[in-house]
Amino acid sequence: MAYVDGYVLPVPSARLDDYKRMARKAGKVWKEHGALAYVEAVAEDVKPGKRTSFPQAVKLKEDEVVIFAYVVFRSRAHRDKVNAKAMADPRLAGMGPKDMPFDGKRMFWGGFTPFVQL
Repeated sequence: MAYVDGYVLPVPSARLDDYKRMARKAGKVWKEHGALAYVEAVAEDVKPGKRTSFPQAVKLKEDEVVIFAYVVFRSRAHRDKVNAKAMADPRLAGMGPKDMPFDGKRMFWGGFTPFVQL
């Protein structure tokens, strides 16, 4: 069964086009290095909840949108190899924390082992 890296982050609405360009570039790099799927999605139907929600999790500001994304790999070992190659790819060299079109301090991510895959 596959392995999935998932992440959620806030992006200023004014920087959404910059983020989309960056995501397309990153997705191409990850796929070329072996990722099975690369998906980035902008929130459309996410409202603040009473206890928790996507907007609350990233401390969403009024002028921001939530991005939900995931990358699929064959296994965790495959993920580790693909990520190492992607992070060393020179096309991503200018993507340091200060260059990102979002606040990385409010981003969260993790690796997951699927238990249902239909």
